[in-house]
Amino acid sequence: MPVPGDEFCGYVIDALAGRGGTAQVYLAHRVADRREVALKILEPRHRNPENIDRLHREFDFAQQFSHPRIITVYERGEDWLTMEALTGGSAKDLASTDQRWIISIKLTVLQQIAGALDYIHEAQVVHCDVKPSNIMRRISGDAVLTDFGIAQELALADGPRRPVVHTSLPYAAPEVLRGQPVTAATDQYALACTAVELFDGKPPFTARTMLKLADMHLNATPWPISYRHKHIPRAFDSIVAKAMSKDPLSRYPTCTEFITLLTHAMT
Repeated sequence: MPVPGDEFCGYVIDALAGRGGTAQVYLAHRVADRREVALKILEPRHRNPENIDRLHREFDFAQQFSHPRIITVYERGEDWLTMEALTGGSAKDLASTDQRWIISIKLTVLQQIAGALDYIHEAQVVHCDVKPSNIMRRISGDAVLTDFGIAQELALADGPRRPVVHTSLPYAAPEVLRGQPVTAATDQYALACTAVELFDGKPPFTARTMLKLADMHLNATPWPISYRHKHIPRAFDSIVAKAMSKDPLSRYPTCTEFITLLTHAMT
């Protein structure tokens, strides 16, 4: 893997920005015009067909969209891609902060991501991996939806694609665990889990084993977090509970409607 100062496929590495499960992300600039980018490179031991396909999918889906709250991608190679550099941290940073003054920032982030999700849903795409670490922030504070590596098209000419099985379990909708087709409501469920984490510091369900965690998504009712936080109204819990309904058809028509109700309850 390159180190700062190295040149890689026409880019100069400036600094290591972070590490994921299969890749490293660097801040870099293009030699030709000094454009600043984030450069994501698969680690050698993870350059298998599945991870390469996921990287290409991440690039190809993001490239389809033109929306201010969706990551902008620039170029890709066999095992790397470049995208806009987002240096304002992730929504996960907000989840660790419980000061009341930051409530409006959390709500704004949720509103912006809800709009981005409704936009891709209108384009017949489901993100399938909505979670705080995939919501990055620009230095301006604006939220950006990232990582389309397991996104799915809602329908193809020969029928729906196979269900997603690699989604992040703390945010996994029941229909995913049941092996049913994903819909826009699948992302709404994950957004509701994200909202709980932003205001409670952890996802709605936690367990010691993956099997228990999956069972909770399938059968348990989210614990009302208003009992733990005096500044959160009871309405928060009921609004989130609908967005996390076990039946996708019982959730809100759009992510924006869900977050709008949540915002009204919190302000």
